[in-house]
Amino acid sequence: MANLPPLNPRKPMDGLTRRTFLRASGVAGATAVLAGSAGVTLEHVLARGQSDPLPANSPILVLVTMYGGNDGLNTVVPYADPAYHDARPELAYTPTEVLHLDDQLGLNPGLTGMAALWSQKKLAIVRGVGYPKPDHSHFRSMDIWQTASPETPVASGWVGRWLDSAGDDPLLALNIGEVLPPLAVGAKATAAALSVGKSTSSAMTASILKGFATPDAADGPAAKLVVASYAAQQRCEHTFGPITSDAGDEAGGDAAGNGQRAALTAQLDVVARCVKANVPTRVYAVSASGFDTHADEKIAQTAQLTQVDKAITAFRSALTGSAREKDVVVMAYSEFGRRVKANASQGTDHGTSGPVFLIGDTVQAGFHGDQPSLTDLDNGDLKTTVDFRSVYGEVLDKVLGADPSRVLDKTPAPLGLIA
Repeated sequence: MANLPPLNPRKPMDGLTRRTFLRASGVAGATAVLAGSAGVTLEHVLARGQSDPLPANSPILVLVTMYGGNDGLNTVVPYADPAYHDARPELAYTPTEVLHLDDQLGLNPGLTGMAALWSQKKLAIVRGVGYPKPDHSHFRSMDIWQTASPETPVASGWVGRWLDSAGDDPLLALNIGEVLPPLAVGAKATAAALSVGKSTSSAMTASILKGFATPDAADGPAAKLVVASYAAQQRCEHTFGPITSDAGDEAGGDAAGNGQRAALTAQLDVVARCVKANVPTRVYAVSASGFDTHADEKIAQTAQLTQVDKAITAFRSALTGSAREKDVVVMAYSEFGRRVKANASQGTDHGTSGPVFLIGDTVQAGFHGDQPSLTDLDNGDLKTTVDFRSVYGEVLDKVLGADPSRVLDKTPAPLGLIA
């Protein structure tokens, strides 16, 4: 079993080395580290594909985090279950609206690309995924998913702990975005961070970053290195922002948040470029937001899922015919599902378990895990049928070639998700 370090907010920062970037200051929150010292430029990343290419046939994991708590019941829809329609008289999809997977379940109408992948046997759907003693807080639940430690808060993420023992190459994992999520932070190492397009930081964040990049006469050697790293991040954004202006415009968004959804396409465009350039990265992390659908869910969630579907479909298309096409596994998840019963605003409130998607040529296509009952509930919530660490364990083993027991505090039986 992995010996995970407990969170200790009074513990001083580790000594700064080439592989010790900034560590998470705490476990609460969907983002943990302003990644100035872990920042890399697109030029640097692509150059590594030339100087030190990833060996052929090396599996690659692309993590898609859907922040906000995606409603699993209106994603993988139990259209033939009367209890679904009883709980959501106006919010439920009719059998004619969904994209049928079998005679019981169908996909949200916005997931046309996913439906095609299902037909091509390149999509695995893990049902009822969650963790013990679920928490309805976005921050705590996402922290649990990203640290993979439901019982005890810890200061490292599951990808970060993999990095701690995977080697000393800073590009083994790459987060697309200037803020590292908790999953990417280890005890000794972090993922690198690549900012895409125009900065999406708030004015306050921009001010903080500028301050971190300003030298002081009293700085010691370690502090000078930190300042230099933040200054490099600022130069990176200034230099490469115009080159990826289209992606930046998408990331900015409009009042309805449309750009935030389209930003996932921009992130995955960069990932596809890096993958085809043989960059020596084994894990890429991207994200989409806006899944907290408390009101008018049917329109809002379908729009969000449509953008995710388009982004993943475009990513897969970009790899078609490349040497890396069969190497990539995409995993999409959210911090929790929603409650079974619709609320008065034709939305859904924070719930528990939900589906996880795995996409790729090597996945064992089809359904995995038991479909949660809509009548045998836990105080209105779905009961979890699959521990999320089962999914992580297989990804660590089959994709990253790692021993799950060195990363996870518990390693449930595998589900047979990946060949």
